[in-house]
Amino acid sequence: VQLQASGGGLVQPGGSLRLSCAASGSILSINLMGWHRQAPGKQRELVALITSGGRTNYADSVKGRFTISRDNAKNTVSLQMNSLKPEDTAVYYCNAVLRDSASWYYNEYWGQGTLVTVSS
Repeated sequence: VQLQASGGGLVQPGGSLRLSCAASGSILSINLMGWHRQAPGKQRELVALITSGGRTNYADSVKGRFTISRDNAKNTVSLQMNSLKPEDTAVYYCNAVLRDSASWYYNEYWGQGTLVTVSS
């Protein structure tokens, strides 16, 4: 199983970016999908989560600005980020709690990070 994230880059304050992440492999079922971020010198923190049924949860710092969505048929999760602030600068990681054909259990997988830089 692999998670491949894309969409990071440099954006000015107030701008927008869209991150995408695709899960691939012998996937049977995906429960949670989400995004976390890690700023320089800080611990990784939750940004947003979405269940297979579409229920979402956001960090207070991004509520009203970020929107998480997923396509269950394509095993993808996206993060639309609007009104970006310099403090949103971080490496963003996607993750998924899923069951694949090699396991009876749900396990957590992480994608490689994608850098988002918000600066003028």
